[in-house]
Amino acid sequence: MHKLLLVEDDAALQFTILTALEEKGYAVDAVSTTGEAMERLSDNAYPIVISDIYIDEGTGLDVLKAAKRKDPQCSVILMTGRGTVETVMAATRGGVFEYIAKPFELDLMLDAIERAEAQWKDQEDEAEDEELPESQMIGSSPGMVEIYKTVCKAAPTDATVIIEGETGTGKELVARMIHNLSRRASQPFVPVDCGSIAPSLLESELFGAVRGAYTGADRDRVGVFEAANRGTVLLDEIGEIEFNFQLALLRFLQGHEIRPVGASRSKEVDVRVIAATNRDLQRMVDEEKFREDLWWRLNTVRIFIPPLRERRSDIPLLARFYINKYNARYTREVKLMDSGVKALQDYTWPGNVRQLQHMMERLVILADRVDSDAVFRAQTTMESKEKPVETLADAEEDQIRRVLAATGGNKSKAAQLLGIERKTLYRKLERMKL
Repeated sequence: MHKLLLVEDDAALQFTILTALEEKGYAVDAVSTTGEAMERLSDNAYPIVISDIYIDEGTGLDVLKAAKRKDPQCSVILMTGRGTVETVMAATRGGVFEYIAKPFELDLMLDAIERAEAQWKDQEDEAEDEELPESQMIGSSPGMVEIYKTVCKAAPTDATVIIEGETGTGKELVARMIHNLSRRASQPFVPVDCGSIAPSLLESELFGAVRGAYTGADRDRVGVFEAANRGTVLLDEIGEIEFNFQLALLRFLQGHEIRPVGASRSKEVDVRVIAATNRDLQRMVDEEKFREDLWWRLNTVRIFIPPLRERRSDIPLLARFYINKYNARYTREVKLMDSGVKALQDYTWPGNVRQLQHMMERLVILADRVDSDAVFRAQTTMESKEKPVETLADAEEDQIRRVLAATGGNKSKAAQLLGIERKTLYRKLERMKL
């Protein structure tokens, strides 16, 4: 086992840490001043250095610089009871492995050392750095290849496409890919979240309105379909539109004519419509919650995006893609390890690719490498933890917050899952000041 360097001027704390490390089988050089630390570092390269920050005329930041000069792969753990944002930032920029605030439990220190050890143990290998293709979507699983084939056939046409899949699977990315491969690529692509627009406003949002059509309409309003003329409109969460409005949408798809609210005449527009949903529209048709004629009109070309848990072979490619992306964005050099890939593939990903993307961004910012421990910590941090509930109102608020988080903020979907009317949910959110 390699020898560690401990720099701590508090004799009692030095003895405590030294004893704990030696009981775990570590060989330790323990010193009390930065001068002694510099002498040791001039003669020896330590894989792990543990140092207080405020020592004497020198600091742990000086120890960090010296340790990194001697061995850039050295893992430095800094301790302090007087931490400031300035020292944390300086330590982070200097490549510190871990920053621990005093007082601390010894298990916290030992955990940091064990994680540092894993960085220089031979059995922990960096995942193979595959060359990624330039593409809007990443994935080579059989399900994704079938999607690519369908997109390539449908894109050159003006056929209506329905894209189905759970929240976070990348439905808008597929829609954009269809648009970018079509003859309309140079024209607008306009996504509309049907679930986030109040039913009373959806008609004017899509078809437009003339001045005086309703209270507050002080000028003509151009609707989405007209604004996207010769381009593509994505109607996201199409299953959220009210049954009464579905007929107006069906008539538009059949004739490609719009009549703005309050107008006496219709006008023709040239727009391709792509629809997306995370709901089972066929079941909604069976339950008479969605018009069957509209469903068949939308269902010219049907694309289903499988959830990430059903295409785990794509996870290494996606993880590598996002690590490269955020390394470049944040000027970092975080490595993806084999154990990290396995941990990512073992996870269920309820939030699908969107959740994976957010986790990779978090890890690039906060971790030095993506191994199994880092993935586990990120998962436990990102997953919501239930808080103690004291009243019925607290329980209701807690449930609403968790359902909203699970639906990505989609209030219509949240209301459906909660079994209440959407207007009831809006009133509760207003009371909760959300």
